[in-house]
Amino acid sequence: MSPAIDRTSFSLPLSRRGFLRAAGGTALAAAAGGALTACGGDDDQGSATKELSLVYMGTAEEQAAWNKLFAKFTEKHPEIKLKAEGVPGPGWGEFFNKLSTRLAGGQVPDVIQVATEGQRLFASKGLLAPLDDYIAKDQAVIDEYYADLDPNLIEWNKKYSSTDGKTYYLPGEFNTMCMWYSKDLFAKAGVPEPTARWTWDDFRTACEQIKAKTGAFGYAAGPEYFAAIMPWLLTNGTSSFSDDWSTPTLNDAKAIEAAEFNRALVADKLSPPPGGQFDAPTALAQGKLAMFGGGRWPIISIRNLKAQTRTGIVPWPTKVEQGSPVGWNGYPIMKASKKKDDAWTFVKFLISAEGSSFFAQLGGTIVPARKSIANSKSFLDNAPKGTESLYQALSYATPIPSPDKGTAVQKAIEDGWKQVLTGNASPADALGKAQTALEGLV
Repeated sequence: MSPAIDRTSFSLPLSRRGFLRAAGGTALAAAAGGALTACGGDDDQGSATKELSLVYMGTAEEQAAWNKLFAKFTEKHPEIKLKAEGVPGPGWGEFFNKLSTRLAGGQVPDVIQVATEGQRLFASKGLLAPLDDYIAKDQAVIDEYYADLDPNLIEWNKKYSSTDGKTYYLPGEFNTMCMWYSKDLFAKAGVPEPTARWTWDDFRTACEQIKAKTGAFGYAAGPEYFAAIMPWLLTNGTSSFSDDWSTPTLNDAKAIEAAEFNRALVADKLSPPPGGQFDAPTALAQGKLAMFGGGRWPIISIRNLKAQTRTGIVPWPTKVEQGSPVGWNGYPIMKASKKKDDAWTFVKFLISAEGSSFFAQLGGTIVPARKSIANSKSFLDNAPKGTESLYQALSYATPIPSPDKGTAVQKAIEDGWKQVLTGNASPADALGKAQTALEGLV
């Protein structure tokens, strides 16, 4: 269930994605070529005692909810002992770093959690077991699941998650990007709350008025590829890459315009300066910040801060068109696993209506893939007004471009954007250099 969460130290403590640093490199290559040993030990399929190992990304705060989900699975399948390990970290990059190091060392879990940014990478390394035979065996289960999904999610998973036509992932929960805002600060400043069709100009005006009347920052600008760069590119009618991810487009005039817009927010002190720590949900709850971008993941912090009713969610402001990046979870079964049948049982539980509803009710940090669950009370209750916007964004979202060398790609993009935010380089120069770097990576 795509927790898909980044905790960066820049300005968005809950931004979704980070660098995929070492994961794209030698560690995975070594793992693919080396002798792999499943963490669970020797093949015990069919024996009385089974231990199925799972590695997923999650902070201590998130793991509390995950553990309840795993307990639910164990309750339904007491014959399978699930050994789930949550790996905390600032983002998917750190998670994949740690995971790839383990794989290279021969420690291979039976199931792993992989977000969009790493799916093509892992599939291309030959580490995963195809799911096609399992799907054929349980076709009715899969058909029922797919009937409850947005068709876009199925199409994107097929198009972007496999390099050889085989199925390695079922499309799981996802995150899109919307704007979280403080209802209190908008009211205090006398600014109307944003609507689904608000514009960049509306957004900038709201930031200025709230700053002038309350002293609070309007927005927390950051350099995160998924959470803070792509939404601005897409709502300006451009992207970081062409549709097939073969050609970088970061030096597009509209991308440069988006970077200039964000730089102005920092330069005009409508956004906190980049660098250091800035806890956006806490600042919003304390009346020090009016808006931050996020998917579903800020929900745990907002609930802990008891700010659900004081927070709203709306689509990202637009300049050219509505837009949002989208990334989704997959739970591939490792080729080296000796408990593939048990792993498939676990995967089926994760996509089941029961498992999805239970996790949504717990406050899962991902939007349920099942439309029926995303539109149910288990997901919408005890959440900010406008939470349904996160699922609705699927209708106009764009998969986060994540080519095979996603590690270096993301770093180049984020490094260039940081140069813009800090004022160390002009948007045209910084994105131009990033473009040159990207052209050398595809």
